Amino acid sequence: MELKLLELIEHNAKMSIEELSEELNISPNEVVSMIADLESKKIICGYDAIINWDKVTEEKCNALIEVKVIPQRGTGFDRIAERISKFDEVDSVYLMSGTYDFLIIINGRSMKEVSSFVFEKISTIDFIQSTATHFVLKKYKDHGVLMSEKPVNKRTNIILWEISHLI
Repeated sequence: MELKLLELIEHNAKMSIEELSEELNISPNEVVSMIADLESKKIICGYDAIINWDKVTEEKCNALIEVKVIPQRGTGFDRIAERISKFDEVDSVYLMSGTYDFLIIINGRSMKEVSSFVFEKISTIDFIQSTATHFVLKKYKDHGVLMSEKPVNKRTNIILWEISHLI
């Protein structure tokens, strides 16, 4: 039951308690209790809106930063990840397999701001060997959501209309 609730919330966090109750076939009070329990256990950690910033006038710059580190004795990667996570600019920190140890996702107002953040804050942390910064140029899909619909080809619509009237 909890897994189904988590899937529903992950897909659409705006579902009302009543909608969740109906979907799960349990009482609204049981839904509220389950959600409170999942939040207290930090299984549900937050609720986000997915924004298409390309359609907003304010400039945004997202970057993916690969970071190679020297793990610390006794704490491995955890202490470094905790330190990186404390920066306001940092949206996500992931421990990865492969060439780099961490993937950091950050949000800034410009490429210059992101570059300064990497140069002044990330690269100066002890035990960081190297970084590789990748700027997001355009988002096509984010958190499972298509960011824009395919443009409608008006010529195709005209041809389809003409064909339908010939039949």
